[in-house]
Amino acid sequence: MLAQYYTVKGYGEHEIVIQKSRFIAHVNRATTEEEAQSFIQEIKKKHWNATHNCSAYLIGEADHIQKANDDGEPSGTAGVPILEVLKKKGLKDTVVVITRYYGGIKLGAGGLIRAYGKCTSEGLADTGIVERKLMRVMHTTFDYTLLGKAENELRNSTTYTIKDIHYLADVEMEVYVAEGQKQQYVEWMIELTNGKSNTVEGEEIYLEEPARNM
Repeated sequence: MLAQYYTVKGYGEHEIVIQKSRFIAHVNRATTEEEAQSFIQEIKKKHWNATHNCSAYLIGEADHIQKANDDGEPSGTAGVPILEVLKKKGLKDTVVVITRYYGGIKLGAGGLIRAYGKCTSEGLADTGIVERKLMRVMHTTFDYTLLGKAENELRNSTTYTIKDIHYLADVEMEVYVAEGQKQQYVEWMIELTNGKSNTVEGEEIYLEEPARNM
């Protein structure tokens, strides 16, 4: 599992008009080729009367599944430009379908490449890109007298993030901690509580946050 990667937030749409042609970007996350193909077919069915439904997707930790489809546009003018935007932004597990309704004015090969690239970029920006970080959920328990101090320190921390708080016989905090910082967290918590806490490791999980400067 990757320690960190970027992907899209979820489903999104974005439309632009270039020389009277409508270009509609449909963006989604797909973790398998089957999911990507299913999404493409869904959009094709929805826009069955469109001139073209061009697509591309990148799937897998090492981008081992890559596909681009021009759907009738001149070879290399639609699917590849879409795919290149995904690669340039370093995205994974992402599928994009761009629907075109022809407006009567030919754009030429260069114009098509720019149009599909622009629509993809704007579609991704409008949908939103997230950074997924692989974290370990650490379970820390301590007496209620330490709750205020511990919660305050954790909420002000730029290193650790509170996942949940359980109010049981003792307080149990679930905290997201990067895999390489587990021991540091344990030692920090022991010092914070004067040794009056107990921490055990939980599951690995991806934490999603809006990507910055993407």
